[in-house]
Amino acid sequence: MVEISGSSTSDGVVLDVNGDQTDPSTENTNGHSALNVPFLQKLLAELFGTYFLIFAGCMSVAVNLNFEKVVTLPGISMAWGLAVVVLAYSVGHISGAHFNPAVTLAFATCKRFPWRQVPAYIICQFAGATFAAGTIRLIFTGKQEQFVGTMPAGSDMQSFVVEFIITFYLMFVICGVATDSRAVGELAGVAVGSTILINVLIAGPISGASMNPARSLGPAIVSHKFKGLWIYIVSPILGAQAGAWVYNTVRYTDKSLREITKTASFLRK
Repeated sequence: MVEISGSSTSDGVVLDVNGDQTDPSTENTNGHSALNVPFLQKLLAELFGTYFLIFAGCMSVAVNLNFEKVVTLPGISMAWGLAVVVLAYSVGHISGAHFNPAVTLAFATCKRFPWRQVPAYIICQFAGATFAAGTIRLIFTGKQEQFVGTMPAGSDMQSFVVEFIITFYLMFVICGVATDSRAVGELAGVAVGSTILINVLIAGPISGASMNPARSLGPAIVSHKFKGLWIYIVSPILGAQAGAWVYNTVRYTDKSLREITKTASFLRK
């Protein structure tokens, strides 16, 4: 979800001295466009990052269901938030740590991520989430009626609105701390993880606080439970798009790129 590196945007696209974007992940040593090793490393980072995020978050739900609610809602919220923090700092500098198709699509529509990489990223995110849900199902063999996915607790409209708002909030924060050079980028992981924690705490009992189509689709495929699944695909995507575009509206600055970069470098010292 976030890029920790101080010299690049959220998608790993480096800005050169003229302000033009160059994408190092799509050029090989001869300068030809190719699906080369760096891009494959990004895909692996997204695959494993999404796997561990979904495993940690959904595992906290499974443990809570199987051991007399020892984790509780605050504990589940912390599990999701802390998982995002540690993974952002682990692989954020490799893939941007999206772990979420809605985030990837929002970056792409705002021209902060190359469209040609979107399908591969989304496939890896869905695969990681599905493998994680499958792992949890294998761990809790014999208790297959338990579902660690997301379903509306109230009406579909209530869950749709809640998912839209919390995903908007999440994407707005991501854009603010991870793509704006004026922000203190080293704290991006903490800010995004804290946002996840807050969202799960306030929206978990209502909609499950997905904010992520992969997080909902993976467990749904493994458990064959698809009730209300459209909500968790459509609403997060719309919310992330709105959050990204609204931040782009308020982020305007009359400073030049060189001035912004100089200020950001000073703050990081």
